[in-house]
Amino acid sequence: MEPLETSSDIKLTQYSHGAGCGCKIAPAVLHTMLSGMKAGPAHPTLLVGNDTKDDAAVVDLGDGTGIISTTDFFMPIVDDPHTFGRIAAANAISDIYAMGGTPLVAIAIFGWPIDKLSEEVAGQVLEGGRSICEEAGIPLAGGHSIDCPEPIFGLAVTGRVPLNQLQKNAAARPGDVLFLTKPLGVGIITTTQKRGNVDPVHLAAAVNSMQTLNAVGAELSALPGVHAMTDVTGFGLMGHLLEMCQGSDTKAEVFGDQVQTFDGVPQYHAQGMVPGGARRNFASYGEHLDLPEGYLRDLLCDPQTSGGLLVAVAPDHAQEVQALLAKHGMPSTPVGRMLPEGAVLDDGVTVSYRSAS
Repeated sequence: MEPLETSSDIKLTQYSHGAGCGCKIAPAVLHTMLSGMKAGPAHPTLLVGNDTKDDAAVVDLGDGTGIISTTDFFMPIVDDPHTFGRIAAANAISDIYAMGGTPLVAIAIFGWPIDKLSEEVAGQVLEGGRSICEEAGIPLAGGHSIDCPEPIFGLAVTGRVPLNQLQKNAAARPGDVLFLTKPLGVGIITTTQKRGNVDPVHLAAAVNSMQTLNAVGAELSALPGVHAMTDVTGFGLMGHLLEMCQGSDTKAEVFGDQVQTFDGVPQYHAQGMVPGGARRNFASYGEHLDLPEGYLRDLLCDPQTSGGLLVAVAPDHAQEVQALLAKHGMPSTPVGRMLPEGAVLDDGVTVSYRSAS
């Protein structure tokens, strides 16, 4: 029997076929899967279910607040076990913030190849997850584990939200201004890492971002004029914006020249460092986009792991959102807008963009 890998010689990404949110099932495939599920009976207290592809389920508690329930898990996107645990936990908790709520408690979802990786390494993953829960002010209160061919970690998280601050991805309105709270390019940078030639400074910036909680969502939800939020993860900015458009029956324009990226992303893309998930994303929803082949398409469809919040806010309240984001050191330049009612794009697509010229 071969010796188990320990923390001193581990490269966790070698044990998984996918990485982070990039291993999500492609949107088109997921749609086909879900179409085989019958619609269940109506539940009057269910305020948000799976009909609008939102970030989490919400149940009305009858006292002006709602319980938020969500889960997220994936395979390693970084080699260090502790950092993997932190990223997976931050990503899972993000759905609570995207609904405008605050987290209450988390339980772990854990799969481990016990014949390949030691208990010591497993413990570091779990401790990483616990440390992020501590930052969020909640306990990691239990969970479930299985013997699994590849390492998997994530959380099921419960949160609470005042119903007058509940944010749905299907509530954007024509004319709303769009903000994105983190840079794009995680998929491109981690693809470069896997091929062995990423600048450590560039990788560190992306890894730090993936470990950063989206706690600003609770503050954003309390601002007047904020109509909708969602977090940008495996389907890329365009995939999650498209869900916002379809749910709220609107169209949108993304300002390609305004979208912030991590340092190094354009250079790595020029070297061919494009994750397969970006191409799968475009194949799933590209018919709805006005995006010619090239850098912008790959960037805007790039799968993000623990990405930022996409926020739709009324134009007359955009400055308040900008000020809050700037206060937290987040990107504060608008990245797009929901188009006014009656707007007709040249080819009738749902999402368009403008590129830098």
